[in-house]
Amino acid sequence: MEHFVVSARKYRPQTFKDVVGQQAITNTLLNAIENNHLAQALLFTGPRGVGKTTCARILAKMINSDGNEKEDEDFAFNIFELDAASNNSVDDIRNLTDQVRIPPQIGKYKVYIIDEVHMLSQAAFNAFLKTLEEPPKHCIFILATTEKHKIIPTILSRCQIFDFKRITVKDAKEYLKYIAEEQGIIAEDDALHIIAQKADGAMRDALSIFDRVVSFSGKNLTRQAVAENLNVLDYETYFESTDYILENKIPELLVQFNTILAKGFDGHHYIAGLASHFRDLLVCQNPETIELLEVGDETKEKYQKQCRQASQAFLLKGIELANDCDLKYKSSKNQRLLVELCLMQLASINFDGEKKNSKNFIIPASYFKSKGITPIAVNLPKEKTETSIPIKDKNVEDYAVSEQSDNLEEISSEPTETVVMEKRPKISLEVKKKTTSGLSLSSIRAKKEHQIKQMEVVLDEEDLPTDPFTEEQLIKVWKEYVSIIENKGQFNLASILSIDTPKVTGTVINLEFPNATNKVEVERQQYDILAFIRKELNNFDISLSITVNEVMEKQYAYTAQEKFEKLKEKNPAIAVLKKTFGLDI
Repeated sequence: MEHFVVSARKYRPQTFKDVVGQQAITNTLLNAIENNHLAQALLFTGPRGVGKTTCARILAKMINSDGNEKEDEDFAFNIFELDAASNNSVDDIRNLTDQVRIPPQIGKYKVYIIDEVHMLSQAAFNAFLKTLEEPPKHCIFILATTEKHKIIPTILSRCQIFDFKRITVKDAKEYLKYIAEEQGIIAEDDALHIIAQKADGAMRDALSIFDRVVSFSGKNLTRQAVAENLNVLDYETYFESTDYILENKIPELLVQFNTILAKGFDGHHYIAGLASHFRDLLVCQNPETIELLEVGDETKEKYQKQCRQASQAFLLKGIELANDCDLKYKSSKNQRLLVELCLMQLASINFDGEKKNSKNFIIPASYFKSKGITPIAVNLPKEKTETSIPIKDKNVEDYAVSEQSDNLEEISSEPTETVVMEKRPKISLEVKKKTTSGLSLSSIRAKKEHQIKQMEVVLDEEDLPTDPFTEEQLIKVWKEYVSIIENKGQFNLASILSIDTPKVTGTVINLEFPNATNKVEVERQQYDILAFIRKELNNFDISLSITVNEVMEKQYAYTAQEKFEKLKEKNPAIAVLKKTFGLDI
């Protein structure tokens, strides 16, 4: 059996031209070698698998090359690789500094490649400082690390720093395509794109994934096979989900989500991917931003087709809902329900970004029907007017004709006719704005007034019942209300309402309280009180008049001793308790 060499090693670049996605750095190093302008201490930093160690080896080989050596010459005697993760002590650095003094046997330079240099201890860094700053002329240090922030500043200041960037999806896909052709593998463009995306900017990871997928599917690499092997949600899933959302098919959408969970996918991954899908659809709608879409050509056509079915407002609202679900997912106690609610909200969005089945009127239509009123959406004069209007004028429908016939076609076909027009009653939803403190009593009253006025309908006085009532009936209803709020646990309010017996003057209920605090508390609840009393007595002219009686205030003002005497009358054991423990009042 022939020994298998992984693609990451087999196709490791041998020259700077073969390095993928780091043209700026390779060009800088080439120019430095040609112009003899190369620093003696270099630091290569960047994420994993982007070519730091590879570039260090190529550079070490090139600086010793004079064009007369053999092609397979690698100058192994002049290149020293040190793994700082396992050689991170002061003794290891001392051994290194001792070796530096010896000149090379072949070539001009001795090159020391120290990988994962951030793993060196603090003492080892300090021992390395002097050698790094003033190395012998025949010595060059190349440091490589994935975590530059862990290196002490004194080391960084002595190095020429090269920041390696992540490999773009496009560059990784092109290199994978080249390797597939080299190995005689037929690979779909979308399949290679999924591998490049999964690698997350690391070329070594992309090659490792490529080897794994080839072992699974053989010489024919398809998008479906790659998605199945890597256990990723492909584009088709999100295209199907978006179709269900646009068509408001909530049951099918929930069934699809259940199938996704059954396959072992995470709901968090799904909802985050759906938000990204909406983003991709959004950038497809503008020719200037379509280049931000990093997908294959076939998939790009599908995105362009689906983005025509969704409006920009819908996509923005969809991204907002999906992103909000993404943020709340980790802290949610019922994560599946959270995603399902998000999906149902998405499927309930209309194309203009508004919710479907919105209510046009705050007051139910049945109320207007019982009054013989048709609600309208325009504001016209309230009073009756006598005017000449064209019979075929479309605005006539905003008025109510006083005659028996409701069909304007039955009226004489003359061009104009004088009829008595009466404006239909309108719904008053205007609330007077007033800036108040969020915690003040006035703000609480303002909130109550706002709630009441939202439900008010300006109607003629004859529409509101005003049945007569006696003071005895009022007192009975008053006591019923006090009993109701006591059962609800509002004992403080019930006690205040029991202080005075209400007295009636016409339709005004007069109340007297011993202090302003009682008055304020009742005023806060007056809307609930009046709503109950008006309904029970069937009279909507009833109002409250609250005053403070200073004489009563004196009656209700007790000293500490008076309070103790009152309590002792109710429970004599309190006196025994005070005497036993020597308590003060």
